Amino acid sequence: MTSVSRRLAEAAERIIPGGVNSATRSIGAPWAWRSAHGATMTDMDGGVYTDYHAAFGAILLGHSDERVNDAVTRAIADIDLVGVGTTELEVEAAQLIVDAIPSAEMVISTMSGSEATFQAVRLARGATGRPYILKFQGCFHGSYDALARNVISTPDRAWKRDPNSSGILDDAVDHTLIAEFNDLASVEELFALHPEQIAAVILEPVPHNVGALLPEQSFLEGLREITRKHGTVLIFDEVISGFRHALGGYQELCGVTPDLTTFGKAMGNGFPVAGLAGSAEIMSNFTPTGGTVMLAGTFNGNASSMAAAIATIKVLQDPEVDFYGHVYRLGDRMRTGLQSIADHLGIAARIAGIGSVFVPYFLEGEVRGYRDLLRNNTEANAAFHRRMIDKGSFMYPMALKRNHISLAHTEAHIDRTLAQAEDVLAAMAREGLFETARAVA
Repeated sequence: MTSVSRRLAEAAERIIPGGVNSATRSIGAPWAWRSAHGATMTDMDGGVYTDYHAAFGAILLGHSDERVNDAVTRAIADIDLVGVGTTELEVEAAQLIVDAIPSAEMVISTMSGSEATFQAVRLARGATGRPYILKFQGCFHGSYDALARNVISTPDRAWKRDPNSSGILDDAVDHTLIAEFNDLASVEELFALHPEQIAAVILEPVPHNVGALLPEQSFLEGLREITRKHGTVLIFDEVISGFRHALGGYQELCGVTPDLTTFGKAMGNGFPVAGLAGSAEIMSNFTPTGGTVMLAGTFNGNASSMAAAIATIKVLQDPEVDFYGHVYRLGDRMRTGLQSIADHLGIAARIAGIGSVFVPYFLEGEVRGYRDLLRNNTEANAAFHRRMIDKGSFMYPMALKRNHISLAHTEAHIDRTLAQAEDVLAAMAREGLFETARAVA
């Protein structure tokens, strides 16, 4: 008998390419969802899952948070989409962001992280008059042509020409240079090859699209020094790390201030909102201030997105809520628990992460950059996530993908997930999916 979820998915396939509106949503069962509240999601067949995927990290407070939903409802009762001038909501949201993010003197809003990074790259090129962008192997900055290359590359294509899609002009691909994360020498080499031609260096300060590569402090400080020396714009893409690891993003934690910062994903707790912040000097290159870099977007700063962002940020600021204390405690509990289970079973694993993010890498040795991730047991990594879904803990079933803890998660959620993980990993070890695993009784 075909499940309700599968029937809906088949109906979608007839009218939507592949039945999904984003390729990463096509993962097999569960195929379709009925509801999401707090830390759980329910599929169309009634299956309930503890959610650690969190819409790729967009959910900070928990699904359908009443504080955010109520703020949106109040806002749209008064105003929807005007598309001219500004609103109190836009100004309030912008002020909260300027107060929170160290690099922010001026702010624009967008609807998605891809739009934010697109604006950042165009602004950097417009401000410097230079053609090249430097990014890092393994970092993802959205679907914009100039940045859509060299994310999860196969060993034969890593650091080489590896566009994410067909249909991208050769010039767009070839004007983006690829360096290795936590490797300043690879950055300096590209600056030597392209003197006075690099408009911007863009990076996820924590490359979360390949799990959680943690940056070395000397690497981030070195990037700041190199970019200042060469008159290059330093862009931190904090679409994932922003608001999740600290109110001011990872730059607040590391003390390195970029020229531009993109953010989004979590700032609206599931509502479509993102943005770009930076120094007044650079941001003044946008056309509304008389500059030459076009800024446009009818939905930018719309009422529901601004209300969601304001409500979410205010919850994050509330000392009584103690968002960061809560998710950091649960994150430590999860990472420590998973590492202990793997060690007990003799499985080569590094449980990485920071704050609310945890990532199992199945490999031996240290993890500094993308080269190290090529040692990861990708089959076991994906299988672990898939089997955890089957147990009732939803983790995106692909190797290198991170997991997220929200304000709605509790110690009981974490402990239940750890018990499930122990069963799953023990079974995988018995089946020989880990070469270095001890025999498990």
